[in-house]
Amino acid sequence: MRLVDTSAWIEWLIGSPTGEAVTAHLPEQSDWLVPTMVQLELTKWLTREVSEDKADQVIAFTQLCQVVPLDTEIALAAVEACRVHKLATADAIVFATARSQDATLITCDAHFEGLPGVTLIEKLEPRIPISRRRPSAR
Repeated sequence: MRLVDTSAWIEWLIGSPTGEAVTAHLPEQSDWLVPTMVQLELTKWLTREVSEDKADQVIAFTQLCQVVPLDTEIALAAVEACRVHKLATADAIVFATARSQDATLITCDAHFEGLPGVTLIEKLEPRIPISRRRPSAR
């Protein structure tokens, strides 16, 4: 089982070089865990940056995966992750959700580096079309 963090989702959705690297780590939909916190973050980002229609499409896709709701057990584990690993609340919830499901957390956020059960996809520089590159100083 794999849980894809919001950062990896966004890179994948925008088709960035990092997103291409994420693609190699994506599971089949039946093995893809989606915390309700990730649904919230994705909807917020997509509505703001793209459109409500795209947000609806992506949430419909997540509904075909295994959605994991936030419950008391995960919430309490997230409190511990905040304390021990100094994670922000949303990140701690995502991390605790992955741990509760014995899933690998796929992320592009460096603050997860070194945590158990995490696969960190290094952020790659975006490709700049030749016509937009600045000439080098000579």
